[in-house]
Amino acid sequence: MAFIRAINVAGHGIVKMSTLRAAFQRAGGSDVSTFIQSGNVLFEAPAHDAAGIVRRVESELRSVLGSEPKIMLRTTREIEALVKSTPFKDFGATQDVKLYVAFLSRTPSIQPRLPLISSKEALEAVRMNSREVFIVSRPKESGFFGFPNNFIEEQLHVSATSRNWSTVTKIANLARSQRDG
Repeated sequence: MAFIRAINVAGHGIVKMSTLRAAFQRAGGSDVSTFIQSGNVLFEAPAHDAAGIVRRVESELRSVLGSEPKIMLRTTREIEALVKSTPFKDFGATQDVKLYVAFLSRTPSIQPRLPLISSKEALEAVRMNSREVFIVSRPKESGFFGFPNNFIEEQLHVSATSRNWSTVTKIANLARSQRDG
């Protein structure tokens, strides 16, 4: 699975999902599909070639986006293990919170003491493993929820892309049904 940073966000990084699917197919991926419009790509590839496929896609998308895209690669098993670990078991999904996972491009050299808190953005990073951070977002004074990506990148000094937890669980279910189907 590929999670692409800054695709179709607030009118920036506009890429059609058909363009993404075609790029992954040309790069050597098979059974390519996308989930919603935010740069979530499910694809099959031999384990030894997955990183090469991502590099080829990054090269192709550079001309579409006008800048170097950041793609966080995870296996289906890694995503299923994340969901199974129930990182938000202490936080119920309510209107008062939004739950996010930030996929990191690499293991950060900094191992912060948790929770990491941004009062300004009403964010709390509550759990972390080597390449994912689990964040709770609450409404700010404006009534809008904080979005964790910039906060996590600033705190950990590593590129990241964030997804709503419900999106991640849906992707895991989709991948499981494609595999078992």
